[in-house]
Amino acid sequence: MQVILKKDVQNIGEVGDLVNVKDGYARNYLIPNSLAEVATKGALAQRERNIARIKAKAEKLHQEALAAKEEIEKIGVISLSAKAGESGKLFGTITTKKLAEELLAKCGMDIDKKSIILDNPINHIGNFVMTIKLSSKVKAQLNVEVSASETIKEVFEEAVEEEV
Repeated sequence: MQVILKKDVQNIGEVGDLVNVKDGYARNYLIPNSLAEVATKGALAQRERNIARIKAKAEKLHQEALAAKEEIEKIGVISLSAKAGESGKLFGTITTKKLAEELLAKCGMDIDKKSIILDNPINHIGNFVMTIKLSSKVKAQLNVEVSASETIKEVFEEAVEEEV
């Protein structure tokens, strides 16, 4: 089935694209979630009339994403501290929500936590790289340095069971 995308859909296309998708995917996901519309003659004619406006809006969003990328990469490194054990393992993890809050505090940019991509969970002391997806084509990378705010001695005692 041919559909016209109303919004960017990951791995499918961008706003205004005419794409072929399976009928069930279009009927059960794209159309009910207002991500696409069926490519009828009227919809195609309207798409042609609006294509310049759609492309201009997409270019504006792309330029804003590039400016945000430059601002984020100026930060260089985000330093965080958390409680850790002697082996360097954190008590808990540094979440994408915490990283988004740090970005808001550092540069005043409100980044959605779902836009932050981590290769591995941040659950020990060290340096990590996070990727921030600003648009479908623009991604910024930022280093995260995690240190121990407090080192807690790890004590493992084996429970001794007495038989009755």
